[in-house]
Amino acid sequence: MLALRTTAAWGAALLLFFPLGWLLLTAFKTELQAISVPPLLWFRPTLESLYAVQERSDYLLYARNSVVTSVLSTLLGLVLAAPAAYAMVFFKVRHTRDILMWMLSTKMMPAVGALVPVYVLAQKSQLLDTQLVLIIVFALSNLPIMVWMLYTHFKDIPHEILEAARMDGATLWQELRLVLLPLGMGALASTGLLCLVLSWNEAFWSLNLSAAKAGTLATLIASYSSPEGLFWAKLSAASLMAIAPIVVFGWFSQKQLVQGLTFGAVK
Repeated sequence: MLALRTTAAWGAALLLFFPLGWLLLTAFKTELQAISVPPLLWFRPTLESLYAVQERSDYLLYARNSVVTSVLSTLLGLVLAAPAAYAMVFFKVRHTRDILMWMLSTKMMPAVGALVPVYVLAQKSQLLDTQLVLIIVFALSNLPIMVWMLYTHFKDIPHEILEAARMDGATLWQELRLVLLPLGMGALASTGLLCLVLSWNEAFWSLNLSAAKAGTLATLIASYSSPEGLFWAKLSAASLMAIAPIVVFGWFSQKQLVQGLTFGAVK
């Protein structure tokens, strides 16, 4: 039975890793090797496609835009979500649950349904192809998830601790800074890490609201799909260069992310 479970686990892991592994192999092939039939498993690796991506496109520009938009949108989302979750947990009103369900329901709407009004607003505000519009849209699109995660975590904080702080004369700011922030640091970290990954991987809004000036790495990848055809080796190289930073970041922060996501799950 143990051997069967182990085999099934390895099979599932290999199945999930196969697309990423094939992308890694293709990134170090030439275009002819990438489209060869049957596919080449043994070949001499080359950095030709990686050099071609850097020569054709300013990779560092797109990478900088991804870093700026994902980090700032996450910080903006936390600034908005933390007070909202705090108020919903410790100052409940009659419709708190309804508000939470409404916020969650907004994630069920396809993003394309909001494209036209968001695009028009960005155009009228002269924010098209700017980092600011992506920061705002990314933050607002992740806001329901942030509020729900922080709400779930804050519920596990005993109300008596905050009441004791108030009885000791703590102001609202002191209560948040000296009591809630230390107790909720794991929740804030896990929520921020998750939404950072979501913002980094966001492609729909990047492709529709930005271009060469404020485009993220998703825009860079899309540029390798042209009417002339798909350049598989260069497309794989661009994809590898786009996902490598966030994969490395996720690898080193996986312990904190898992701890934060499971915070309060076990009593």
